[in-house]
Amino acid sequence: MLAGLVLGLAAGIIISGPLQQTLGTILQPVGSLWLDALTMTVVPLVFGLLVTGIASASRNAASGSIAGRALILFALMLTAASVCAAFLAEGLLRLWPVAQGFAPVGAPPPPPPQSAWYSGIIPANPIKAAAETAMVPLVVFAIFFGFAIARITRDLADALLKLLTGLVETMLVIVGWVLAVAPIGIAALAFGAGAKLGVGAVGAFAQYIAVVAACCLAATLLAYLWAALAGRRSPLRFARSALPAQAVALGTQSSLATLPVMVDAARDLDVPEETAAIVLPMAVSLFRASSVAANVAVAIYLGHMHGVAIGIATLALIALVAVPVSLGAVGLPAQVSFFATIAPVCIAAGVPVTALPLLLAIEAIPDLFRTVGNVTNDIAAACIVTPSQRHSF
Repeated sequence: MLAGLVLGLAAGIIISGPLQQTLGTILQPVGSLWLDALTMTVVPLVFGLLVTGIASASRNAASGSIAGRALILFALMLTAASVCAAFLAEGLLRLWPVAQGFAPVGAPPPPPPQSAWYSGIIPANPIKAAAETAMVPLVVFAIFFGFAIARITRDLADALLKLLTGLVETMLVIVGWVLAVAPIGIAALAFGAGAKLGVGAVGAFAQYIAVVAACCLAATLLAYLWAALAGRRSPLRFARSALPAQAVALGTQSSLATLPVMVDAARDLDVPEETAAIVLPMAVSLFRASSVAANVAVAIYLGHMHGVAIGIATLALIALVAVPVSLGAVGLPAQVSFFATIAPVCIAAGVPVTALPLLLAIEAIPDLFRTVGNVTNDIAAACIVTPSQRHSF
C-alpha cells in the first residue's frame, strides 16, 4: 500500500499536461470503485461488531464486580480521551490550517443543521438509517440491540449472536478481497491527490502524522493523570513502572505482545494479581484510549481537508460516536480496524472518506504512538480499579 501511495503521488506530481488529464480520467473511476467496494462493508460490519461486542461486554459485567467496574472505567476513560483529542485536533488545525485538495469522491450527504442535532439520534426506522448510511442512529440502535440481547434467554441470544458473528466474518472476507488490490486503488486515488496538491501532498501527510501523534500523546498524558488522581499512584513511580511496557509496545506495535510486561508493571504498582489477571486482558481486548483519540483526530483532519464546517456540536458528535465504534472493533486486523473505526465517525459528521485509504498507507508511523498510549492507559486502568491505600506522591 505504501508503494502504491508513493507511486501514485509521484506520478501525479511529475506527469502534466494532456497525459495527466487522460490518466486522471482513467484512474479516478478506478479509485472511486475501489473506495466504494471498501465502504459497502461499513454498515453491516459496524452493526455486527457493535452488537456482539456490547452483548459480550454486558455478560462480562454481570459475571463479576471487577469486570463490571473495569467496563464502566473503560467507557469513562475512552470518552475523556475522545473529547480531549477532539478539542486538541480542532485547535491545532485552526492554528495550522490543512491544505485542501483531495476531491470528495462519493461524499456522503451533509449532516443536519446543528440546531436540530437531536433529531437524528434515535432512528425511527433503523433499516432506513442503515440504507442511508446514517451512522449516529445506526450506532444508537446497535447499542440498544446489544444490551437487549444480553437480557433475553441464553438460547435465543446465542442464536442471534451466531448469526451476527457470521455476518461479521463474511464482511471481513470481503474486506480482505478489497485490501488485496489496495495498492491499485490507493495508487489511483493518490494520482489525483498528487496532481492537485503537487509536492504539497508530502507536507499534508507530514502534518497529518504530527496532528495524530499529538492527540495520541495527549491521551497518554491523560493516563498519568488518571493514575495519580483516581489510582493514587505517584506520577514518577507510575512512569518508572510503565516505561518497560512502553518500550516493548514501541518495538512490537502490539498491545497483546506487551501484556506480560504490563502484568509486571501492575505488580510493581501494587495492583493485586487477581485484579490484573482480569483487567489487563480485558483492556488489551476492549480498551484503546489512544486509538480512540487518534481516530477522532483523523476524522477532524479529514473534515478540515475537505472544508467541512466543524462546530461544537459536530466535535461532540465525533467524540461520542468514536467510543462505541472503537469498543465494537475487537480483535480486527489493523488494516481493517483503521477503516472500520474511522469511516463511521467521518460519515456521522458528514466528512468524506475519500482520502482515508491514503492515510492507511502511512498508518505505521502513527500506530507507534497509538500502541504506546493504549498500553499506558491499560496499566492506569488496572491501578484505578484497585486504588492504592498509601496515597504516596
